[in-house]
Amino acid sequence: MPFRVIDLETTGFEPPAAVCEIGWSDVYAASAGDWVVTLPDETLVDPGHPIPPETSAVHHIVDADVKGHEDFADAVRRHRLFEPPGEEGLVLAAHNAKFERQWLTDEITGGLPCICTYKCALRVWPDAPAHNNGTFRYWLNPVGLRRDVALLSHRAGPDAYVTAFTLRELLLKASVSDLIRWSGEPALLVRCGFGKHRGTAWTDVPSDYLRWVTGQQMDEDVLHTAKHYLAARGGR
Repeated sequence: MPFRVIDLETTGFEPPAAVCEIGWSDVYAASAGDWVVTLPDETLVDPGHPIPPETSAVHHIVDADVKGHEDFADAVRRHRLFEPPGEEGLVLAAHNAKFERQWLTDEITGGLPCICTYKCALRVWPDAPAHNNGTFRYWLNPVGLRRDVALLSHRAGPDAYVTAFTLRELLLKASVSDLIRWSGEPALLVRCGFGKHRGTAWTDVPSDYLRWVTGQQMDEDVLHTAKHYLAARGGR
């Protein structure tokens, strides 16, 4: 089963912000248990409006770079991004896929399954110092990742390439069905990020505090995590 890892650079954090660059890297099985990561491809995209300077400061893409390029929908069609390369079905992946999925809707992708390497890394490697793409890449230090190809961060091609190596390592640790299932749930967080237990591993947060959290209006990842660890203790 082939996997296509996608990274998007955009003009903002959510629509109506638009895509200004697409990057992708494929992961496929050369043999049983031997996963290959391809070199990345990328294309600039005309977002249809000026790129704010505060987002250019992140990815360094400016209006002159995207002038004359095709729009997002045309780029997707021309590069056949969501068409399986063979008879096997295609699975998408992205790091913190919740962000990319704002633009990679089922209408665009044809409803392909998607793996969030961020959510899965939280499950498989909870002891990592951080799970953002940059820090996690240096902590994981996957064999074969070319530093020259992985530069620059916050550009779509290099970021997709880095994420593809995270996916490769995840595929050695968990089944595809588990990765897809975990990706469809809220994130299972590692450490509490607020209150009197800030910085404490959620596994060590007292049950009474977990019960208090579940009764609050909070982020879905926080609520999911508190309920998960309460359930693991039999609700006690």
